[in-house]
Amino acid sequence: MIVEVKVPGVGESVQEATLAEWLKKEGEMVQKDEPLFVIETDKVTLEVVATASGRLHTKVREGDTVSVGAVVATIDTSITKPDTVPDAAPDTDPEKTEAPAAPDTQSVSVEAPPTPPAPAPSSSMALSPAVRRLVAEHNLDPGRITGTGPNGRIIKGDVLAYLEKGETPSTGKTAPPAPSPPFEETEGQAAESEEITRKPMTRIRRRIAERLVAAKQNTAMLTTFNEIDMSRVLSLRSQHKEVFQETHGVALGLMSFFIKACVAALTKFPALNAFIEGDDIVYHHYVHMGVAIGSEKGLVVPVLRHVEKASFAELEKGILQFVDRISENKLAIADLEGGTFTISNGGVYGSLLSTPILNLPQSGILGMHKIEKRPVVVDDEIVIRPMMYVALSYDHRVVDGKEAVTFLKTVKEHIENPELLMLEI
Repeated sequence: MIVEVKVPGVGESVQEATLAEWLKKEGEMVQKDEPLFVIETDKVTLEVVATASGRLHTKVREGDTVSVGAVVATIDTSITKPDTVPDAAPDTDPEKTEAPAAPDTQSVSVEAPPTPPAPAPSSSMALSPAVRRLVAEHNLDPGRITGTGPNGRIIKGDVLAYLEKGETPSTGKTAPPAPSPPFEETEGQAAESEEITRKPMTRIRRRIAERLVAAKQNTAMLTTFNEIDMSRVLSLRSQHKEVFQETHGVALGLMSFFIKACVAALTKFPALNAFIEGDDIVYHHYVHMGVAIGSEKGLVVPVLRHVEKASFAELEKGILQFVDRISENKLAIADLEGGTFTISNGGVYGSLLSTPILNLPQSGILGMHKIEKRPVVVDDEIVIRPMMYVALSYDHRVVDGKEAVTFLKTVKEHIENPELLMLEI
């Protein structure tokens, strides 16, 4: 029985994908539910598994664009084991082994014709412009220069080596070696140093590029900055992380604190949880938080839904589930849709300060950064505190500057006083 392997549907708006990688090769045996290949759309990367066991026969190549529902392979379920070929025993019967008959011809000794010597390079041999210039500048006879290029061709390095010997044919006297022009390479060096690698952009990378350019061109984006003293949150996290892990089965991270702080600020400044649709501004009475996560294929922003109702443990578990889905290529289109606000943490990569770009059609995005101990003034005294710069990029068409600055100040207050998060004020 032949079972067809088709490209699955991954969302109503997605009609085609790229077959990024075959995890099984042509002719290999596969088992049911074993990953066969990876497809890549402009939003997600997804593994497709076998629906039956048998021998795989592929129909498309890696990198081909395929439509949703297209047959990309078949599985022959009548073959459940790999072919085995018994080793053929060599026929060692001496009676059946015959020596080849010697030809009945007289041996004749024939002397091979001598190999003609390679022609010496002459002044009439074609020279490159760089070589001709050097020869003319130093009044050299190309016939006296030994060429090391293809077919004895004289290259620039040969001329320079000849000049280093110090003898010029025009005078017969020793001349000082000519210095090599700065930043110039010989023909061989240039060929080695000018190699390039060209790769087509993946669908995800193309989509990211399109959205980033659209955000810059179609919004009035502005960014405001502040800094947060992380002492209280880090102390609280360190004090309770073991009990939190034992109770909920997940580590207590910083992201859940910032999500909670943003929910409190969005409640006070709803414009940052809204976006423009036509001539209207759509305000959301809930918070679907996008959390930017880096992957090998690019940055993806899965959405945690109704974070205003979620606990710290639920937020941390949701983030961990998204990380696992991304690493296993199991993130669905629905996981990326419907966000109303986004948080991006460049600090995990060591970023001290950056300007995040809006995730359309949203009107706000918060950028977290690296925690670094710095001297700060507290009660007129200089002390060392773990500080983090934060950045809020916003669409000035929807959000006024005062709202944006006060929003970021509210986030700062809730992180520096985490008891406000517990009291939900």
